[in-house]
Amino acid sequence: MIGTKKYLVSRLLFFQNIRAVKIATLPVFSLVASAATRAAAAFGTPSLASNNNRVAHLAGLNHRLSPLKTVVYISEQVSDTQNTMEYAKAMTETLEQHKLPLRNDRDLDPLLESIGDKRFVFLGESSHGTHEFYTWRAHITKRLIEEKGFNFVGVEGDWPDCYELNRYIKGFKDSAKHPSDVMKAYFKRWPVWMWGNWEVAALTGWMREFNMKRPAQERVGFYGLDVYSLMESLEAIVKFMRSVDGDESIKSAERALACFERVATMGKEDVGQAYGMAAALTPYSCRNEVVKLLVKVREEAAKLSESPHDEEANENALSAELNTKVVLDAEKYYRIMVDGSDDSWNARDTHMHETLRRLSHFYGPKSKAIIWAHNTHNGDARATDMAMGGMHNIGQLARETWGKEQVHLVGLGTYQGSVMAGKRWGADMEVMPLPRGVPGSWEHICHTAGKGQDMLVVPEVLRQPLFEKRVGHRAVGVVYNPSRDRMQYVPSVMKARYDAFVFLDTTRALHSLKLQADPTEVPETYPWGV
Repeated sequence: MIGTKKYLVSRLLFFQNIRAVKIATLPVFSLVASAATRAAAAFGTPSLASNNNRVAHLAGLNHRLSPLKTVVYISEQVSDTQNTMEYAKAMTETLEQHKLPLRNDRDLDPLLESIGDKRFVFLGESSHGTHEFYTWRAHITKRLIEEKGFNFVGVEGDWPDCYELNRYIKGFKDSAKHPSDVMKAYFKRWPVWMWGNWEVAALTGWMREFNMKRPAQERVGFYGLDVYSLMESLEAIVKFMRSVDGDESIKSAERALACFERVATMGKEDVGQAYGMAAALTPYSCRNEVVKLLVKVREEAAKLSESPHDEEANENALSAELNTKVVLDAEKYYRIMVDGSDDSWNARDTHMHETLRRLSHFYGPKSKAIIWAHNTHNGDARATDMAMGGMHNIGQLARETWGKEQVHLVGLGTYQGSVMAGKRWGADMEVMPLPRGVPGSWEHICHTAGKGQDMLVVPEVLRQPLFEKRVGHRAVGVVYNPSRDRMQYVPSVMKARYDAFVFLDTTRALHSLKLQADPTEVPETYPWGV
């Protein structure tokens, strides 16, 4: 990102025990076959291509420009190591006294009891590539569905792809026969292993079996909450409009699609990024077309919703509406992302929250939802250094919307093992070593308290005043370098960030379906990595 934010620097320095006294950023860039020049030429404003200051500002997010380099000047040692380690020791002793072993899904009973009648359960993860995070979340999900009547799962994935999984799970007409068939056909965005893996295939297969024993109106769903699927959502809308035979509606959808497709003349970049670049450098905008499309889709969706007994038609109408919402918010997201603003994070998590709200409304006022996303999205942002940057997340927004009495935030983390990740954006997936947690970190505290065993930390423990002290908490993204693991720790107040925590001492990498990513699509989680 362009510019150095205090909250980002705090992560770099958290375990170095030093204070940043003077911070300077030195932008270094060179125009290499500049996409900015092509953008200006494509939209009839070549003079804008010479605006070097603006082009420089955009350089960090353009794959064809070398990234900005940041130099941070640091001085003045801070001798707070002793206090940090004393707090870590006290936390370790408390966890050791109150730890609950985690050996099988029946050991989840205290967690289920603490959830009670809450409507929204957020299940986090400290990486997007860990087998045990997916399998333990699956254990929790199954029990919540079977024992507490939860209605749907929302994940940090694309709406169109996940909706195809939902169609399979609910047994809709012409849906796939196996979840892996859906994944191979639709999951093309890097990192494909996030949702194109055998762990998710096993869960969604179970969900289908569960559903086939229930009436159509009582079947559980599976949906993507994220904002990245600009073109896929537009194409799904065009398909929907053609199915309802509204000539003017079809034209509205095709006009919006054509507006975004025009920026494809810029080269092989993802259309979303290309659109953001064009909007930043020229007056070009597709927002009016998208707003008009949203109105048309809602009109057609309302007609289908008049058939209350046709569950598939109702869901297809909902899908069209939310695909339009994706396009509307993605248009905003890509414009903000190219500006290099932290607002792109907030735009993304706000979209996920609003999608969750719409799904909850669709399922009814007493509906219950399970949300799978990275800890950085699920754990309350106000309890981390993200708040210093003015950033919020879906966990925080849920607490603010429905109240803590209706929301249960569960973090998941590990001490050591292996993880699936890439060395850079778009790189081949690799099984990488995950180093041992840094001494004094939450991971090291849990490892020491559990003596190398998995354990559950329940609300009664986390509520103790001791856990108001800030500790480092590891967050591994889809782009990862084990040699720089010390930079992956988020300063966190665990008492405020989560309601409960599942600690898995030694973990393994995910079992990917080894799908091939489409290199022209913007990576999932870009540019944040989580």
